[in-house]
Amino acid sequence: MLQYTIFYLGIVLFVSACSEYKKVQKSSDFEYKYAKAIEYFEGKKYFRAYPLIEELTVVYRGTDKAENLSFMNAYTDYYLEDYLLASHRFQQFHKTYPRSPKAEEALFMSAYCHYLISPEYSLDQENTHKAINEMQTFINLYPRSHRIDSCNMLVAEMRDKLEIKAYESAKQYMKMEHYRSATTTFENLLLQFPDTKYREDAYFSMFKANYLLAKKSIENKKLERIDKAIKAYITFVDRFPQSKLIAEAESYFDYLQREKVKLKQSS
Repeated sequence: MLQYTIFYLGIVLFVSACSEYKKVQKSSDFEYKYAKAIEYFEGKKYFRAYPLIEELTVVYRGTDKAENLSFMNAYTDYYLEDYLLASHRFQQFHKTYPRSPKAEEALFMSAYCHYLISPEYSLDQENTHKAINEMQTFINLYPRSHRIDSCNMLVAEMRDKLEIKAYESAKQYMKMEHYRSATTTFENLLLQFPDTKYREDAYFSMFKANYLLAKKSIENKKLERIDKAIKAYITFVDRFPQSKLIAEAESYFDYLQREKVKLKQSS
């Protein structure tokens, strides 16, 4: 019996709440709607706050309430997990109210929303790049902000993701036997991330890619590609003389030397 009573009361409260909300929506008293929008927002009832805020943003455009409505609008999108739209709204808030006490927070949140929709490394990284650029803009504009440490941490995390993507892309080119593309991608990895944890493997892989390209090359290009591979070998062993990959590299180098001698003898 008690269960039915609780269930019934729940239904009554739900219907009553829906009825009240409809009255708020239909009301022509914008001050009342504004107060209810704030109440719903602060009570984390974002689905109810959202349409009211959207309506009131138009009604109060150019007034002293516009700034607060714009900020709540951006956060409502954020809490409803529409991060792309939230980022846009936070960015617009910062442009519209650059002197607002909330401007700093808005710019950070715009970047943070892009961070939240930054996908795993194997997917397109457009939002990752946007997040990094916006974080850097924030750091430049607010160098003394208490959010700087968070920005640096998030940027480091996202750069690590881009580093992994570049490395895995290069390795994928190696598996597909696209050796020139692999070499170019490894070179770009080293340019973008000079202290990359994949540095040793990148230099070795560039040598191996040049070795395999020379090995499979047509005769009139073979000598040129052997010389290029030998240069890549020298670069690798000079940089990593204690590498565990030295023995493998030397076996490829021996082959290149023998082939070079044969080609010179036959020419």
